[in-house]
Amino acid sequence: MMRYDRLSRNKSLKIPKTIKSEAGQINTMEDLFAVKQAVTMAHNRKFDKDGAGGAAAEKDTELEQISKISEESSDLVVITKIKKLGAYVVAVTQKSPAKFRGVFVNRMQNFCLEALQDVLYANFIRQDSAENKKLREKYQSDAIVKLKMIAYIAMLAENAGCILAR
Repeated sequence: MMRYDRLSRNKSLKIPKTIKSEAGQINTMEDLFAVKQAVTMAHNRKFDKDGAGGAAAEKDTELEQISKISEESSDLVVITKIKKLGAYVVAVTQKSPAKFRGVFVNRMQNFCLEALQDVLYANFIRQDSAENKKLREKYQSDAIVKLKMIAYIAMLAENAGCILAR
């Protein structure tokens, strides 16, 4: 049975533009793009992919903030990238709902700091003995595990509505 409150005066179906939930808006940029394309095609109009794509790919202000971190430092590239990741995680999780701060936000931020710490420890160990090489490899593998944990927690946080997919 069709609901009549979703019909306009000319009996065409009104498609909702956004989906709201308790956590806020859960539409991704791809969803908004697909809805815009479907509505345009339903009204027998030509769809401008470039114009709609430009609106969907809005500026990522958090990414602009971390792009100010200099790549010209004397640090290794991997250290600079982890520093940028940490700054990005802090910027992205700033506006997270309070109910997620203890679960996802703290864990991601702590893993970023611990991964940076492990890489710095590994960088300062000289490779003059077999024991030092093993210790260095241990710190490097610990850093990789922590970075993979950040990726997993970020995926969970995105699915829960803690961070936005951009």
